Amino acid sequence: MKPLLNTLFINQDTAYLALDGENVIVLKDDEVLARFPLHNFEQITTFGYTGASPALMRKCVEDNIALNFMTPEGRFMARVIGETNGNVLLRKEQYRRSDALDASLDLAKSFIAGKLYNAKWVLERTRRDNPLRVNIECLEAAATHIKESLDCVLQAADLDELRGIEGKAAVVYFSVFDEMILNQKEDFFFTERNRRPPLDNMNCLLSFLYALLANDIASALTGVGLDSYVGFLHRDRSGRQSLALDMMEEFRPILADRVALTMVNRKQVTNAAFERKENGAVLLTDDGRKVILQAWHEHKEEMITHPFLEEKIKWGLVPHVQAILLARYIRGDLDAYPPFLWK
Repeated sequence: MKPLLNTLFINQDTAYLALDGENVIVLKDDEVLARFPLHNFEQITTFGYTGASPALMRKCVEDNIALNFMTPEGRFMARVIGETNGNVLLRKEQYRRSDALDASLDLAKSFIAGKLYNAKWVLERTRRDNPLRVNIECLEAAATHIKESLDCVLQAADLDELRGIEGKAAVVYFSVFDEMILNQKEDFFFTERNRRPPLDNMNCLLSFLYALLANDIASALTGVGLDSYVGFLHRDRSGRQSLALDMMEEFRPILADRVALTMVNRKQVTNAAFERKENGAVLLTDDGRKVILQAWHEHKEEMITHPFLEEKIKWGLVPHVQAILLARYIRGDLDAYPPFLWK
């Protein structure tokens, strides 16, 4: 249980929420685990199937407190909101900013700046932790190029120029990705990013983790009342959750890429988790998916200090915190959206 940014997060998947006067109480096996005054919160997000009492749901509706229900894995299930909740105004402002290219560019720069900063950090962390096992010069050169690209992001005149800067930096980043694979080199290697279908084990692993990350972020965005299908860098396309793809950019290196590299280097995933089809496509086996899902959820339970809030939270809550910050920026409560810059 963690109050953050006027939001109460309930991480215990067997907890039941109930109303006691003007307080929300957290119950487990009829034992009261915690009690919080409702007036402190704009929304409550619970991760579990146990649910909440009808009395609490009614009180949240009356007091315009959004009550979000997520699966223990972080998938969005439902949202209880009042008639005068500000989600309509929030989404209308989101649509206006998405239609305005200047406003879209400002947000897109934040997302890409976060991505490049975190990509540089991943390279520098690998170089620092494994100086005798990696090509230090290659990693340093790539990190320097990405740092220079980061400076160019702030000067980009339009979305196309920004995409070009990001694309070139991504090529440089992935050109040294194989340097960060320290074990199982025969089964896990990286020459280039390929997908639809992935043609090797590492690309298959990355694609699966990117899909998990996109789902987590889409759930977080929906939970704060934003439309995950209307983005700023990724423009509207039927069936594509463009805003989720926007926000996941800053998390790709530090969540998906780091988990993939850690699993391979620690031999938590092996070649047995993959199967190759006749057309060359590499797919995960059922057992392989289970292993990766377990590692993904274990990583989300690890604690970090959020660089903007300077509070300790679980990794799994980071997308939800960033979604709240994005909603506050779009509402005008923040002067700028602070991307997640890992330190």
